[in-house]
Amino acid sequence: MQRLCLTCDTPEANLAMDEALLESAEMGDGPNETLRLWESPCDALILGRASKYAEESHTEQCNRDGIPILRRSSGGASVMIGPGCLMYAVVLSYEQKPFLRQLDQAHQYVMDHLMTALKSLAIPVVSKGTCDLTLNDRKFSGNSLRCKKKHLLYHGTLLYDYELSKIQRYLDTPPRQPEYRLNRTHEDFVINLPCTRSQLEKSLLESWGADQELIDVPHSLSAELQRTKYDSQEWNRRL
Repeated sequence: MQRLCLTCDTPEANLAMDEALLESAEMGDGPNETLRLWESPCDALILGRASKYAEESHTEQCNRDGIPILRRSSGGASVMIGPGCLMYAVVLSYEQKPFLRQLDQAHQYVMDHLMTALKSLAIPVVSKGTCDLTLNDRKFSGNSLRCKKKHLLYHGTLLYDYELSKIQRYLDTPPRQPEYRLNRTHEDFVINLPCTRSQLEKSLLESWGADQELIDVPHSLSAELQRTKYDSQEWNRRL
């Protein structure tokens, strides 16, 4: 598997790069699998593809504090990102792994790799809900996917040193909650991992076997996606 440890300058550019990796793989001649690791240089609230803008964000508070509210290409609920929250994105090939066309198997496959990485750091993580990762029954990782004809994009968050009070400040209570949440507030529900960013990155690269540097980074496609989509309020506030 190829690897790309690349953080772009803005949250919009980073979301665009995730989608560009998927689209670039789709346009290629054969299977193309890549693991990307990045961390947003500033805080941002990221809506899921079908999330409703006014239902999942404290819009006025975000506007007052200059927190951008953006929308990603994959489904799932809204999340906060920023310094102290490592992001991963993995593009996987159906040609190499046809079983991934079954969504439950796709979830399990990625969760298994993430848990292997974290257990190598002696962190007793547990998978709960559809695709949450937890420590001591508190969530530190939310994940989502987008499927295309030949590849899928699976990406998510890994909290390790994030200012958790910001989640309560900017995110509204999600309209759909996993059963294990038990109506807890964000502050009572989320947790940081007891490790460093460098430890996380090393364990993830090893778990995925991402030992080949990606050479052809789709910078032009990413810039076009950012310009036409992720910088657009028509996209970000479409629901």
